[in-house]
Amino acid sequence: MASEKPHMNLAVIGHIDHGKSTLVGRLMYEAGAVPAHIIEKYKEEAKQKGKESFAFAWVMDSLKEERERGITIDIGHKRFDTEKYYFTVVDCPGHRDFVKNMITGASQADAAILVVAAPDGVMAQTKEHIFLSRTLGINQLIVAVNKMDAAEYSEKRYKEVVEQVSGILKMVGFKPSEIPFIPTSAFQGDNFSKLSENTPWYKGPYMMEALNNLKEPEKPSTLPLRIPVEDAYTISGIGTVPVGRVETGVMKKGDKVIFMPGGASGEVKSIEMHHEEIPQAVPGDNIGWNIRGIGKSDVRRGDVCGHVANPPKVADEFVGQIVVLQHPSAITAGYTPVFHAHTSQIACQLITLDKKLDPKTGQVKEENPTFIKAGDAAIVTIKPTKPMVIEPVKEIPQLGRFAIRDMGMTIAAGMCMSVKQK
Repeated sequence: MASEKPHMNLAVIGHIDHGKSTLVGRLMYEAGAVPAHIIEKYKEEAKQKGKESFAFAWVMDSLKEERERGITIDIGHKRFDTEKYYFTVVDCPGHRDFVKNMITGASQADAAILVVAAPDGVMAQTKEHIFLSRTLGINQLIVAVNKMDAAEYSEKRYKEVVEQVSGILKMVGFKPSEIPFIPTSAFQGDNFSKLSENTPWYKGPYMMEALNNLKEPEKPSTLPLRIPVEDAYTISGIGTVPVGRVETGVMKKGDKVIFMPGGASGEVKSIEMHHEEIPQAVPGDNIGWNIRGIGKSDVRRGDVCGHVANPPKVADEFVGQIVVLQHPSAITAGYTPVFHAHTSQIACQLITLDKKLDPKTGQVKEENPTFIKAGDAAIVTIKPTKPMVIEPVKEIPQLGRFAIRDMGMTIAAGMCMSVKQK
């Protein structure tokens, strides 16, 4: 059964117009997730509009549209399978969506395909996305040197791009020797399901092979139990039932658990998933659970449930590494936007700006800067305006990332480096 395969979240990143959507469309097609007749239909339409090269990109975009119009196309359309894994694609159109997608919800990518167009080579966003993917904790990468057809399948051009990209990858701590650089044409289909005759000089893995070679992400069941609460219901005859997704650890019936930051605790009476009672819950399970002695007012959205023996950390202050994506002016100490971490949304104040980093290299550029602006990366000390659960990303990565929002947009993204507990 397909669902028995391990699951991977895959981000597709890279500079605008380097062929990300086409590459995703091609992957879906090669993996058999999109029937050939649909592609043919798009090719026809694209040809009539004089935009032949957009056929695969349209697979992604028109499916999106059809879904919004309510036509039944399997919602898992961004799912495709290789022999070893089933993948969910976090298609990352522009910079802003990329970050929003990556940080919110379960779209924490386990791996990424970095798309670099051979004719252009490394561009500004290429660098930014590499650094950002590192900041957001992606540590497995496949590089697609795309649009090789437009570079006449030149081995010399391929090598130049590999060298450029390797230089940047090294700066942020990736090892280029461990990363496949695949010469591809997402439009023509070179080196996706088999090695292409157009690149006889290339001896590495083709795309599907490289995807199978990714390492399976560790199931975070050995980490301490953390279940961010999405909501809490009162069900007659049962009592208070919080619901949420198990991020890390395992919860069993009879466990003694505590909700932070509130501190209410009790014993797990029952765990339910898809309206069926289960004896234990593991990472990835969306559950409702009932606890002896917990009332409706004891638990709310944004709380995190853990074992009494190892309760979730409540931060008095914490140190974060952030990337400022967009902000109309400069950000200075004292700025108090809303932090979105797991299911909580809490206003937090930046008390000090500690270091400004070079977003292309991650190196310290300036100590104690007076301000930071769009495009900057920085290390900052943050004080939540009310109790908030957050964990260092090194200890519990699933609870260490956050997005910063203000004025209706995502201002910055980041991860928690250390916590000073209350």
